Amino acid sequence: MTRSLNWRRIAIVIHDLAMTVAAVLATFLVRFEAEGLAARLPNLKQLLPFIAVYALVVYWLFGLYRAQWRFASLPDLLNILRAATVMAVSMLALDYVLLSPKFYGTFFFGKITIALYWLLQIAFLVGPRAAYRYFRHARAQIDVRSADSRPTLIIGVANEVDSLLRGIESGAIKKIRPVGILSPADSEQKQFLRGVPVLGYPQDFDRIVRSLAGQDIEVRRVIATPSALEPDRHLEAPLMRARQLGIPISRMPALAESGDRPQLAPIDVEDLLLRPSAKIDYGRLETFVRGKSIVVTGGGGSIGSEICDRVVTFGAARLLILENSEPALHAIVERLNAKASETQIEARLADVRDRDRMIELIGAHKPDLVFHAAALKHVPVLEQDWTEGIRTNIFGSINVADAAVAAKAAAMVMISTDKAIEPVSVLGATKRFAEMYCHALDAELSDGKTVSPTRMVSVRFGNVLASNGSVVPKFKAQIEAGGPVTVTHPDMVRYFMTIREACDLVITAASHALRDTAAAVSIYLLNMGQPVRIVDLAERMIRLVGLEPKRDIDIVFTGVRPGERLHEKMFAQEEPTADIGISGIVAARPAPPLLDVLRRQMAALEAAVRKRDHDAARVVFAELSADLAEMPKVAAAQ
Repeated sequence: MTRSLNWRRIAIVIHDLAMTVAAVLATFLVRFEAEGLAARLPNLKQLLPFIAVYALVVYWLFGLYRAQWRFASLPDLLNILRAATVMAVSMLALDYVLLSPKFYGTFFFGKITIALYWLLQIAFLVGPRAAYRYFRHARAQIDVRSADSRPTLIIGVANEVDSLLRGIESGAIKKIRPVGILSPADSEQKQFLRGVPVLGYPQDFDRIVRSLAGQDIEVRRVIATPSALEPDRHLEAPLMRARQLGIPISRMPALAESGDRPQLAPIDVEDLLLRPSAKIDYGRLETFVRGKSIVVTGGGGSIGSEICDRVVTFGAARLLILENSEPALHAIVERLNAKASETQIEARLADVRDRDRMIELIGAHKPDLVFHAAALKHVPVLEQDWTEGIRTNIFGSINVADAAVAAKAAAMVMISTDKAIEPVSVLGATKRFAEMYCHALDAELSDGKTVSPTRMVSVRFGNVLASNGSVVPKFKAQIEAGGPVTVTHPDMVRYFMTIREACDLVITAASHALRDTAAAVSIYLLNMGQPVRIVDLAERMIRLVGLEPKRDIDIVFTGVRPGERLHEKMFAQEEPTADIGISGIVAARPAPPLLDVLRRQMAALEAAVRKRDHDAARVVFAELSADLAEMPKVAAAQ
């Protein structure tokens, strides 16, 4: 492949030098009569080799040989204009040198000759490139119009649709024949984009499909661009109609997720739910992660596996995955091995409850960063088995934090939850206790003047779409079974975020904690945007498959479960917040508790768990915090 590319570049060099010589000769043939041409021809033969060598240098400096002709565009034309202008100005300077009696004695080229050369040189360089570009475009159009290409409607604004059409023309996206564009922008109506007409608005979908059918064009695919899926576009109706007509629907990936080759993906409810995503500084993340040694606990879970994927993507040198589920551990290792990265991956079966094993494995790995994602998280389950929640979410987190400190990691990042804010459930209470321990440990490790080798950081966020056990997979299964879809309460609302965005912001928060150590922030909250009513989510999911809520699929309200509240909170009253200058993240600044007090309460809590003494656990939490005292009141004693 490299040899082929080298030969191609050599061919381009030879072509451009030949075109330069041809442009000079053509200029003289057009400009001068026989007598003037004959007088200049001997000197021209001597100058041509020098002109060709000089052109080689100029064209190389302007990058004419680095551009692929099949993708020739306006920037390439501008480079040719600059190079031809430099050549013309150089000839003008040379003309004044040759004016000397010691050389030619008069102007050898002349201003008219140089201007004519400038035009011909541009034409000779641009012409073959444009012809080759058109040839490749014509070949691509043959493929686009082939029998197996699907007539496709594209929904989106011009700048995003243009990228998709370029991908189709280049052959990166195959078997797609665009027959029309549905744009929400008034200014784009009744126009053409790369030869494809804008037929109307997304709301005109049904009418346009019928109109195309009248022209013997059967729409067989719909593609939506990222901006078309934003909540304020209200795309549910046309997508529901497409489902009813049996037309497959795909989405065009955003640049951040498309990678080297754009891949169309099915549209999921997640694409219609979210507010615009936070702007992630991927350069910052890559700089932060590259070359580091990282440990991820709970690496087989929804959040842990995505963190593993992201740190490998950003160039971590070594990754240790700790997971107590063998199938989950195997799955994430297979997923990461398929990425063909240079990260050294080690996977170990281990439970965060096992303190000695945590200290042994994390200490041997000598990590720079520890991401603690291992947790029990399902509210109803933990309300019943509250002792298990305490063992994993509190004592497991303490084990990991202490192991990170013993290994002298730069930071330990604990994944927390918005349910830790003024908690009313076992999940929230146990996560809040773990936060308090990390917050107190972080304060103790810092003497106010120097920052300890290990920062303790907690990151809170709400529900993650399509994570294990989340409401989205549950609703999908219920819809596929024909319903009903079960919702706890008509006024139940939750904050939602994609797994990818949540994990990128978690890593961003860690980078802030280590970069801005003077701020000494140890609790971060991800901005989840506006909350979503769960019943609205259920209705959107039903419509997405082409059905009508309450007509084709029933929605049944089952009642609020123990430990749940209708409205989750993002900030506690006693926790002042601060903007840290990063989109999507704010910092909470509660006063750190005393570590000695926490350790005494941990010992009492451990005794209560060992004896399964529900009342004793209630007392421990009540003494520690008025918020945490709510946990035993909603828990069922074993």
